Amino acid sequence: MIEQAQGLNTAALEAIANLERRCLAADGGRLKLEWGTLRSRKAGEVRDLLWWEDGELCGFLGIYGYRAGVFEVTGMVDPLGRRRGIGRALLDEALALLRTLGGGQVLLVVPRVSAGGHALAQSYGMVYEHSEHALRLDARPAAAPTGPQLRLRQATEEDIALLSGLYLDAFGDAAVNPDRLSGERSRTLVIMLDGTAVGTIALARDGARGGVYGFVIDRSLRGRGIGGRVLRWACADLFEAGVEYVDLEVEVENEHALGLYTAVGLRALATDDYYKLALG
Repeated sequence: MIEQAQGLNTAALEAIANLERRCLAADGGRLKLEWGTLRSRKAGEVRDLLWWEDGELCGFLGIYGYRAGVFEVTGMVDPLGRRRGIGRALLDEALALLRTLGGGQVLLVVPRVSAGGHALAQSYGMVYEHSEHALRLDARPAAAPTGPQLRLRQATEEDIALLSGLYLDAFGDAAVNPDRLSGERSRTLVIMLDGTAVGTIALARDGARGGVYGFVIDRSLRGRGIGGRVLRWACADLFEAGVEYVDLEVEVENEHALGLYTAVGLRALATDDYYKLALG
């Protein structure tokens, strides 16, 4: 019943989207499926597991790797197919697959509203790590206020050391993927203040959806209004490019950033809890 998909064709993507709609209609909120990543899966590489019954997709699990040795796992089960072990079977298959890839650490993303997801994580002995709010901006933000000279420029490989330092300070992880600096759907920008690099922000577009990632202002300059101005510019740029909304995620404990984002106009859409498991 489980298909180890080697890339996702149009029919599979449509089936995943239909399953997502059924789950959201029943549960509300949103699911962290990373559609841009799903549409660009490499052929011949298994990162998605699909549970089919009579030609209909009843369960899905995706594996995402953003840091060396750390894999995020997120999935969903049709509301009419729950309590039948589909989620457990998909997770078992995913863990076995990840062990063949060298193991590491798994982060299972569980929507806070999913009692079954929390019970599943705990049944594997997974340990709660952190939580993130999913925020959304539905309309172009108000113009940024005036202030010190700011501009955004495209990041290059020469900026990797700078980006690594910013990421390490903000997220505890210095990894930078050169392939993600500039692409068809996403780009990483360096924030310049009076000619000096003071931060970074990454923007992504996927159809109607825009996304903001990896947003960091140098610690010594926080609280001066720089972040709010940059975020307004970045979101306005995405709306100019044709998106209908912009998504952003922030750790629940990061109250300063959360206040900045809500001041720009983003609203809380859902909360995800992350559970970790070390693979032997």
